[in-house]
Amino acid sequence: MAACEQDDDSIDFLEEGEEFSGGAATVFDESVNAFGNPAPNLLGDGDLLFITGNSFFNRNWVTSPASTEDLDGLGPLFNSRSCSGCHFKDGKGQPPAPGEPLVSMLFRLSKPGKSANGGPVADPNYGLQLADRAILGVSREGTVNITYEEIQGTFADGASYSLRKPRYEFTELGYGALDDDILFSPRVAPHMVGLGLLEAIDEMTILGFEDPQDTNSDGISGRANRVWDVAANKVNIGRFGWKANQPNLRQQTAGAFVGDIGITSSLFPDENCSANQTDCQNAFNEGKPELKGSIFDKVTFYSSTLAVPKRRLWDDPVVLRGKQLFFESNCTGCHIPKITTGNSGNIPEFYQQQIRPYTDLLLHDMGDDLADGRPDFEASGNEWRTPPLWGIGLVETVNGHTNFLHDGRARNLEEAVLWHGGEAENSKQAYLKLSKTDRNALIKFLESL
Repeated sequence: MAACEQDDDSIDFLEEGEEFSGGAATVFDESVNAFGNPAPNLLGDGDLLFITGNSFFNRNWVTSPASTEDLDGLGPLFNSRSCSGCHFKDGKGQPPAPGEPLVSMLFRLSKPGKSANGGPVADPNYGLQLADRAILGVSREGTVNITYEEIQGTFADGASYSLRKPRYEFTELGYGALDDDILFSPRVAPHMVGLGLLEAIDEMTILGFEDPQDTNSDGISGRANRVWDVAANKVNIGRFGWKANQPNLRQQTAGAFVGDIGITSSLFPDENCSANQTDCQNAFNEGKPELKGSIFDKVTFYSSTLAVPKRRLWDDPVVLRGKQLFFESNCTGCHIPKITTGNSGNIPEFYQQQIRPYTDLLLHDMGDDLADGRPDFEASGNEWRTPPLWGIGLVETVNGHTNFLHDGRARNLEEAVLWHGGEAENSKQAYLKLSKTDRNALIKFLESL
């Protein structure tokens, strides 16, 4: 009877249409290509622009000078030769196995303080990002060895668990030692579905989620990051990136081109060569910007219009029980289940859509265990943007792994939950007290997203 009552209670959490996470921009695809579909509601030549943008997203850039004039200019320092090199199948990256290169993971660098635009201060030798690759004739900046320490824990029912805590060692540094006060932050590439829908959320909607003084006393005090918008030449709220340090997808795209591939653009016209990197400064350059405006536009459009996969098993009783527990544990204090987009962004087809991204796009203090200690504009060293949860249940299918969090330390969704602290400490404690059956139900709910 208790089991029946539990299922009956869960039925209240079944909502009409909730399987369409991206509203009209939802696709039904559970395959390895689930993250790579165009939004089905694109109008006009949207599909053609998407296909063209996809081709440039996947193409490898080459060293200048080259016969492929539109796709040369790689480096001199870089982390990947293509966008898809980090976002394989538009999916999620992972930390490398011991001895492997940093394929879909990078390290942001900075020194204490703020730059003129309020952002991080570049390291004088290595800039704002460690480049583990370089073109011929230029020394790469270095690489990172990653090791893990296992941390044991116990659930309230006596079951044990183990978490892995990463340790990082910078090696093979090409331009001198790192400063003693260097700040660094490991980042794996996030999956890319639904980004244009997030950009379509009105600013006032996002600011309405803020509660910096925790006025409702739930322990959660999210706040928006305020970052420099290069094109607008002013401060705007941040939406994208692990610390919400980019205001829009166009700047996010340009930042990835110059930071990850070494391709300059109209927004970021300067190469990432520090003052003492003379080989980088003297490398051949055909002029700037290297990124042709039409290609820039198409890649940005492609990144903006990737569809959100439809949920699986959304009406399954166990999934509904997990959803109920997710709500009761106040996970929704940060992971807002349902939002209606406004009229922001550059894709009118995404306006006024009811979406279920499970994010508030705000910064939250996640505790010391997840802290990187590296501020980014208004984000402190303990704060991270709430990542959208839509699509996470398909990461294993698309990318062949289940590594989560900003540095991929969590080997599965349960470990990701257990690493939560700070403002999410109460929710984590609620999870620790659940029975194994209920823990499994909550994880199954997450896997349905």
